Amino acid sequence: MGKLNPAYVAAVAAQVNRCPYFSLLSMTIAELGEGTSRLAVAVQEKHHQPFGMVHGGVFSSLVDATAFWAVFPLLAEGLGLTTVEMKLNYLAPAVAGTMTAVGRCLKLGKTLALGEAQVQDDEGRLLAHGTATLMVLPGLALRAADGFPPKFIE
Repeated sequence: MGKLNPAYVAAVAAQVNRCPYFSLLSMTIAELGEGTSRLAVAVQEKHHQPFGMVHGGVFSSLVDATAFWAVFPLLAEGLGLTTVEMKLNYLAPAVAGTMTAVGRCLKLGKTLALGEAQVQDDEGRLLAHGTATLMVLPGLALRAADGFPPKFIE
């Protein structure tokens, strides 16, 4: 396949960071690498549940997306992913600051992949840990990916 193209990574991150769901959650891709990812959510009042802490659904979305984007760069062009199962442990609450999730691909097979993510706060405190099982799907492409640079370079 070759080496992951930095221009492709930049194009993907720019498009994904503008997508409606990421905008809704104020979630951004900060880094994508070969089997790694780093995403962040700048905590705002809109993320709080009635008790004043970040809602578990925000954690879940962050873990799911971080695990997904750790696996995606390893896929051959023309393949996509969808989450089929997720396990999440909530370890500490968040109220303010930035939640940063670091992901890595644990296993990539022909039809399934396993990714993980750890969510930390600004002080490095572990807030959540999760894994996601992802199904590899041929022909599933990012919107407007036709104009992207090649995914891999020699």
